[in-house]
Amino acid sequence: MSKIINVIKGTKDILPQDVAAWHRLEETALEVFTKYGYKEIRTPIFEATELFARGVGDTTDIVNKEMYTFEKSDRSLTLRPENTAGVVRSFIENGMARLSAPVKLWYHGPMFRYERPQAGRQRQFHQVGVEMFGIKQPTADAEVILLAVNYLKALGLNDLLVEINSLGCPTCREAYKKKIKEVLKPEFDNLCEDCQNRYEKNPLRLLDCKVESCKEIFEKPEIKKVIQSDFVCEECAEHFRELKSYLDKMGVKYQENKLLVRGLDYYNRTVFEIKSNNLGSQNAVCGGGRYDSLVRNLGGDDVPAVGWAMGMERLNSLLPAIDMAKLDAYIVSNDSTQAFVLAEELRNAGKIVEFDLSNKKFTKQLEKASKSAKFALILGEDEINNGTVSVKNLETSEQVTVQRDKVLALI
Repeated sequence: MSKIINVIKGTKDILPQDVAAWHRLEETALEVFTKYGYKEIRTPIFEATELFARGVGDTTDIVNKEMYTFEKSDRSLTLRPENTAGVVRSFIENGMARLSAPVKLWYHGPMFRYERPQAGRQRQFHQVGVEMFGIKQPTADAEVILLAVNYLKALGLNDLLVEINSLGCPTCREAYKKKIKEVLKPEFDNLCEDCQNRYEKNPLRLLDCKVESCKEIFEKPEIKKVIQSDFVCEECAEHFRELKSYLDKMGVKYQENKLLVRGLDYYNRTVFEIKSNNLGSQNAVCGGGRYDSLVRNLGGDDVPAVGWAMGMERLNSLLPAIDMAKLDAYIVSNDSTQAFVLAEELRNAGKIVEFDLSNKKFTKQLEKASKSAKFALILGEDEINNGTVSVKNLETSEQVTVQRDKVLALI
């Protein structure tokens, strides 16, 4: 016997009994996002590797450790680890900057990162996300945050916490990076290996560290004072104040978190996360922010942008399971031809119908019908000769015999 080939670690089959839950996420996204004027975009699952190196940032864990990269025809290709870079590439390549701003796009689909599988996170995972291009004002930031909150509410999730922060612009952020390096220099040897690497390349990423020993260092009074300082310039501070004002007016509850920097290099000014109290330590269900320089960095015009993404596996873990929908009817008959004809009549009328393709015994067919359908349509010899159908309601056990042309109305 040949050895069984199992699913690759960090990936999962989405089985028929689970698909309804995924449809719920996708259909709710289409409904909610359409109200805000967002249009769906579908980009390739793999892109040129340099897109992510330039877009996501070569100092990130994603680029350094987690990408699935392969060579084909002397070209380096990568399975997408996130989709913002791909959407920006499409925005530039397809001339969307010429469209009237804002350009609002949304997507859903699989992403790929080589990391340790954990609750709600796999090596092939799925995201739903939005991107808005062309608006530099904080109204855009407020709208995408409100959109995320309303999407989660539409799914039935209310136990949520919105955290926000401002990373400032490149100018005011440079001074902040220097202060962080100065105050952390005496603790350099006590930082984890990743933080030691980030110290020179991207010191802001130190604040995103999840290692407990590093967290303890950041809580020291002299270090915490620098981290909590208001380093942003007046223009960035005003942007953040206006954002908070809009959120207040829209009734969005939030709290500021100075340690919130997000894990990608392209963010500036606003960053945010939405967390759920039902996911333990890995509790973020949505993350995003503003990335005003990314379009330019990838070869496009100077176009401001803001967006977010949510892990769909995590969303599903927070929602109640959905039972598989039952068939409208199951035809019970030992005359396969008559059963086939009736099934097609009802299918053409929009009903979900099956019959026994292998022509098992009546009792077996009735047993299958009782487990899978709302109605059993019985076509025995008498029914066929009389042009009738016996219709059994499998929820109430009531059974009636009607003319064949009355079946559709009855079920």
